[in-house]
Amino acid sequence: MPAGTLYRGREGMWSWVAHRVTGVLIFFFLFVHVLDTALVRVSPEAYDETIAVYKNPIVALLEYGLVAAVLFHALNGLRVIAVDFWSKGPRYQKQMVWTVMAIWVVLMAGAVYPVLGHAARELFGS
Repeated sequence: MPAGTLYRGREGMWSWVAHRVTGVLIFFFLFVHVLDTALVRVSPEAYDETIAVYKNPIVALLEYGLVAAVLFHALNGLRVIAVDFWSKGPRYQKQMVWTVMAIWVVLMAGAVYPVLGHAARELFGS
């Protein structure tokens, strides 16, 4: 491959990849959620057992990951809309990627206690 022709991947490419990955992860969560909720009609006992498993602190970390995926996917989706429909969007897409990341980090920091607080109390006591 001649020098200088390989795309090195900048902010736009990485946000594109992250948007697709978070979309797939959210889809699989929704798929599992529909299946486990359907258990209540098949076997209420199996549903109760499944919900008991979800109270594990490890699952709380997965829930935090779900919040991270949904939040990034939503914020990046708004950025994509701005790039597509705002005449100056493509010119500012790099700045918008970094703005999305900054907002995402702030909101994820704010989500630590509400999402992981119960797991911390479970592991370390009140």
